[in-house]
Amino acid sequence: LWAVRTDGGAPRRIPTAGPAVAPRPSPDGTHIAYVTGGALHVVRADGSDDRVLAAPEGPDVTYGLPDHVSAESLDRTRSFWWSPDGDVLLVVRVDDTPVQQWWIADAAHPERAPRAVRYPAAGTANALLSLHVVGLDGGRVDVALPKEAGAAHPGGQWTDAAFEYVAHADWDADGPLAVVQTRDQRSAYLLRIDAASGATTTLHHLRDAAWLEFIPGTPLSTPATGHVVTTQEGSRGLLMTATGIRTPEGMYVHELSGAADGRLWFTACEEPTEAHVWSYDPVAGFTRLTGAPGVHHAAVGGPTVVLDSATLDGRTVTVLRDGVPAGHIEVLAERPVTRPRPRFLTLGTRELRAALYLPQSHEPGPGGAEPGGSGSGGPGGRRLPVIVHSYSGPGMQTVVHTDRWHHAVNQWFADQGFAVLSVDGRGTPGRDRAWATAVHGDQLMPVIEDQADAVRAAAELFPELDTGRVAIRGWSFGGYLAAGAVLHRPDVFHAAVAGAAPTELRLYDTHWKERYLGHPDVHPEHYDHCSLVAHAHKLTRPLMLVHGMADDNVAPAHMLRFSAALLAAGRPHTVLPLAGATHLVTEEGVVDTLLRADLDFIKKSLDLRTA
Repeated sequence: LWAVRTDGGAPRRIPTAGPAVAPRPSPDGTHIAYVTGGALHVVRADGSDDRVLAAPEGPDVTYGLPDHVSAESLDRTRSFWWSPDGDVLLVVRVDDTPVQQWWIADAAHPERAPRAVRYPAAGTANALLSLHVVGLDGGRVDVALPKEAGAAHPGGQWTDAAFEYVAHADWDADGPLAVVQTRDQRSAYLLRIDAASGATTTLHHLRDAAWLEFIPGTPLSTPATGHVVTTQEGSRGLLMTATGIRTPEGMYVHELSGAADGRLWFTACEEPTEAHVWSYDPVAGFTRLTGAPGVHHAAVGGPTVVLDSATLDGRTVTVLRDGVPAGHIEVLAERPVTRPRPRFLTLGTRELRAALYLPQSHEPGPGGAEPGGSGSGGPGGRRLPVIVHSYSGPGMQTVVHTDRWHHAVNQWFADQGFAVLSVDGRGTPGRDRAWATAVHGDQLMPVIEDQADAVRAAAELFPELDTGRVAIRGWSFGGYLAAGAVLHRPDVFHAAVAGAAPTELRLYDTHWKERYLGHPDVHPEHYDHCSLVAHAHKLTRPLMLVHGMADDNVAPAHMLRFSAALLAAGRPHTVLPLAGATHLVTEEGVVDTLLRADLDFIKKSLDLRTA
């Protein structure tokens, strides 16, 4: 654990009782709380008086660390919060005892013991969570969280109103707050906590017939707005509980950045391929503060606001003080050698947002340079084989006006002689509620159909696209999409590279999978329909499965079970295991050569190696 003063001076090491995780200074800077060995500690900023505030009662109990669901599915990485006065903390206790234990082994190193992982797969038990107020003086108050939602909880074929998830917690001027969510994700309570007694009062009941999402940064309160919470009516937005005012219909809110001087700052989009910084105050109303097409974010700290703007031309960081530009922060990130040239398209009756990448050397035939042309396209007049590279799953967009890594990767593939198409289909962020819930109960076929429709629509606009030679590649949900596409739509997709694909959805975690497919004991048909293992016998196209053998997010069991089912059905396929790799492959010498392996497999599968 190290500390450094922001006004200068050398970093200094602070002695701790063990390896320090999740350190947080108190608001006045006199103490630092951290976790080691599952216990919450506090130490003075000068390194003295280290002591335990909350010690685990068993080997599967921790204080101050998130459980798997909170970290992976709810994006809640924090599990303790200082009070404004710095004398007490609100802390999450996690008991993983009920959660099934998996073992992740490194097959390349049989001398190493397997690593134990508590993984709550769909339909199995979650960790037991509780909240506690602990003081620097050694005091402790247990928070009386409600057990289940009341009669206003939305019903369904599968209904589980037990509060199993702690989605958010923090302090405001009136004390600690928490948001708890039911197992079926259709209700959440915003709770006020009495720090002295642990009693709770429900301030707001959020509910939805499908599932609830929480805009990052919510809830937040100001005197003028009251509590600002997520609303999902029509489009995902912000609701100010004191006034009933919400963000305009048709605006999708990505993030609530903060509040200062009575003004809210947030990131939202009206066009899915862009995200802009907005502000709201009761006098001026809603004001858009960024203009250039791109993805813009804001960090708010009192009168200082930092605007982080990423466009296709690069990234700029601007510092505002009292709303006036006060300077810039230099961006030192290296730009890729490959400079992407995406063409942004809106395709088909569902107005699918897509990006098309053509070779830098692309010389279209007569009339083939722009949409609607009739040229044959491609170097020497050849038509261009197609690679579809989409994610098209919840939580991420790839068709955006910004210099993200996938743009450069797609352009690199295009420069090898392909037309590359990326599509954000139903279920991706940035659109209305009907768009999001179109995958409720079926996360596979609507997404595949969107990709197939986009290929057809793009080829109508760009005749140089050769729809007789179409490959699809992807990672994680994108890998699932790629494998599913060649299983279910071999008429459109002729080869696939599927990386880290979740092929047996009962093996994925409770919160993420039950949100879309329900409980597997109640809706087994959803899991049977959407899992790929059950449909292995349908494979008629070349398929390469790539998987990190140390992946603890999408376990290697997904790839191994799918491969076994393909083999049992007599379906030839290729498997590329990555020894020691986790879900995110970043090692130099692996991630780069993996791209070339993808390329070689696609060329071979589409009979292009001599083209």
